[in-house]
Amino acid sequence: MGQTVKLTAADGFKLDAYRADPAGTPKGAVVIIQEIFGVNKHIKEVCDGYAADGYVAIAPALFDRVEKGMELGYDPESQETGKSTRGKLNWDDSLADAQAAADAVRDAGKVAIIGYCFGGSVAWLGATRGNYDASVSYYGGNAADFADEKPKCPIICHIGTEDKGIGPDKVAKIKAAQPDVPVYMYEGAGHGFNCDHRSSYNEDAAKLARQRTLDFLAEHIASQAATA
Repeated sequence: MGQTVKLTAADGFKLDAYRADPAGTPKGAVVIIQEIFGVNKHIKEVCDGYAADGYVAIAPALFDRVEKGMELGYDPESQETGKSTRGKLNWDDSLADAQAAADAVRDAGKVAIIGYCFGGSVAWLGATRGNYDASVSYYGGNAADFADEKPKCPIICHIGTEDKGIGPDKVAKIKAAQPDVPVYMYEGAGHGFNCDHRSSYNEDAAKLARQRTLDFLAEHIASQAATA
């Protein structure tokens, strides 16, 4: 369904992105922000899924700033590689690359940013610093570090109760700083619960979070004139 496209960020950096388009008139667009494993098979499947639901979906390869074409698995070695690569990035560059993706699909209508893990933190910052119509943050571990930054667009957060990287203290910090932001907690779910390629996958939590996300998109970015 999808294809690799080229993007150019505001600073001139060129990066790849995976783009999937719906069969009918788009309802809008979503920028999908990767975990620490790159724009791999799972992230491409996520894009394909949103395209099937009527949205143009695009996933910028944020790791291209460090190494082109990085697509990792979920074994311990890949996790260490992903963490190391993530550590070589800075937020401003990641936001610039995400914004390049948003600009590339703006002709589809309103644009939301949806991020997972590392991408969940980028999605939070996209809401506070970027130019989006809506934002969805899945278990963004660094969101609490920026909790005092007020979102400029509607945002929701999905977090598992068993997520060791986002403990009760971080959740409490987000809620205290932004009481109007819905923070959905998923009982028994751990980090990465949305990814069906990982051992932490939680089917019930993933389905509920996705439905809430689709409802949120329908409310804030979907064009009423579009066909599904």
